[in-house]
Amino acid sequence: MSNRNIGIKDVAVAAGVSVTTVSHVLNEVSYARVSPGTKDRVRSAAEQLGYGPNRLARALRTQRTGMLGLVSEDIATTPHAGRIILGADEAAKARGYNLMIINTSASASLESREADVEALLERRVDGILYATMYHRNVELPANLGSVPSVLVDSVAAGGDITAVIPDEEGGARAAVAALLEAGHTRVGFINNTDDVPATHQRLRAFRATLSDAGLDGGAAPVESAVSEVQGGYEAALRILAREDRADVPTALFCYNDRMAIGAYRAAAELGLRIPEDLSVAGFDNQELIAANIHPGLTTVALPHYEMGAWATEHLIDAVEGKTDLSLMALHPTILGCPLVRRDSIAAPRA
Repeated sequence: MSNRNIGIKDVAVAAGVSVTTVSHVLNEVSYARVSPGTKDRVRSAAEQLGYGPNRLARALRTQRTGMLGLVSEDIATTPHAGRIILGADEAAKARGYNLMIINTSASASLESREADVEALLERRVDGILYATMYHRNVELPANLGSVPSVLVDSVAAGGDITAVIPDEEGGARAAVAALLEAGHTRVGFINNTDDVPATHQRLRAFRATLSDAGLDGGAAPVESAVSEVQGGYEAALRILAREDRADVPTALFCYNDRMAIGAYRAAAELGLRIPEDLSVAGFDNQELIAANIHPGLTTVALPHYEMGAWATEHLIDAVEGKTDLSLMALHPTILGCPLVRRDSIAAPRA
């Protein structure tokens, strides 16, 4: 018998159960009372026979297509996008869904982004993930609420859509704490100039962590610049080239890994060795950068994969009626940013 001719009755016979039980198990009917052993037997029989539920028939019955949409900003040029997509795709496939991706831009007009969402709605996606290129507040297309939706790495101005974001303050605290634990008491911060949540939250955490350690967090040197290599270089020079050497930090916390590269360059020009003369910590854990510069950069990992997977799991639960996203929309879910230790931190010289 070919796989094409195998039906649900064949699976039922092979598993020694009723057709109804097979249907309940393979369609994951939540209210069905089927023992774990019977479920395993049914799934094993279906796998051996090469049988799978007819997706079209399921769609007609459930009014779901098994497709999810993902609107992602600047997929081709943003390092994090791939990890968010991977987390979302693997979580979707594990639940029997497929992902349809549309690329947009952080600079795209609201009308353009509405058209992107409409393109997904026309293809009858069951739900939509909306991911931004960095943690920020975003004005959302009005049609995003037409189906269950979850924001990834962003929050809506109105706060009326479920969102998952990174723990910016917790990550910054971990990075600064690593510098303090190594014995540093003069720590500077190279910050971003953009008016985004990460800029303010990481600065707040930097000062608070120093203050909690008995240091004057408000007086600690902070220089802001564009969050790229050149900006990090310029900000680091301003901090490290101070005339009063007693005020020069022995450690720097950098807003992101790209700015940390700039700090490495500035240190080299000033004849400072990392980590012997200057310890450096970053943020983002962009592995092509952090793991491959010398010495390897101690930094904080943003949970891009985890955010993509979390958002997809809860989106599917909402699509299947297992959860109410509106109950989660009042406060964004915050996922941890773990410290990744490498070789850029050492005790200050006596």
